[in-house]
Amino acid sequence: MTDFTPGTPLWGVRLAGALAGSAISLIYLLPRTQREAASRFFTGLACGLIFGGATGQWLARKLDILQGLSGAEVVLAGATLASLSAWWVLGVLARLAKRYG
Repeated sequence: MTDFTPGTPLWGVRLAGALAGSAISLIYLLPRTQREAASRFFTGLACGLIFGGATGQWLARKLDILQGLSGAEVVLAGATLASLSAWWVLGVLARLAKRYG
């Protein structure tokens, strides 16, 4: 389950999770412009690909379900959560910077 070597097929799972999280973030709160939509999509995609494995491990440990999941399921859930959360975190930081900056 913890074999995250580059030879494993988890990159496809990570990409699928990142795409799903990006799509959900666009659907949940519709962007105002095409530029905002592209920015949100690629930000979510990058964060899902980069942080998908670590986020999946963290989530599975917090929920105490690590033993019941395969490596692909952990990475898929983590990439989706990281991708979905990326834009919301950046939005909060932008509002704080605008208010206090």
